[in-house]
Formats: sequence, structure tokens, C-alpha cells
Amino acid sequence: MRYSDRVKPISYLKAHAADVLSRLAEEREPLIITQNGEARAVLQDMASYEETQETLALLKVLALGNREVEEGRVKPLARVAKRLRAKKTTGDTAD
Repeated sequence: MRYSDRVKPISYLKAHAADVLSRLAEEREPLIITQNGEARAVLQDMASYEETQETLALLKVLALGNREVEEGRVKPLARVAKRLRAKKTTGDTAD
């Protein structure tokens, strides 16, 4: 995707807001809004925004997991599985 094709001045947004929103939802491509010739904002449809936020949340979880591994805060899988099986058998829900 070429972002240069997706750049519009703020005056365009003001004059064509309804059309811009319809096109964002239909094309699912972001639109860069400029003010005084400089990029100031990026508009995107809600579905794309939600997908981006979900992706960022997953990346944060992965980063936290990697940090725990680097810091040595891990447990062997066999030990965790054994503990989980024991809880399932006894019905214990406390950690």
C-alpha cells in the first residue's frame, strides 16, 4: 500500500467527513490527515482499530512471557502439568 495515495488535508476531511468514514469502512485502509502540510493524524475504521488493539495486546503478552524467561521465572512443564492434574483430581481451585 502506498501511503502517499492515502493523504488528505484536514480541509478535505471537514468537507467530506461522511464520505471519508464510508470509504474507511469499505476499504479498511488508513487515511493520513495533514494540517499545514504536515501529517497530524491517522484515521482508520473501527474494525481495523480493534484488530490492531488485539494484536498489540497479544504482542504485550508475548513480550511479558519473554521477559519472564529471560529473568528465569519459569517452571518445568512436567511440574506444572503434575500440579494441574492434582488440582483437577481434588477439585482444588486455589493456587
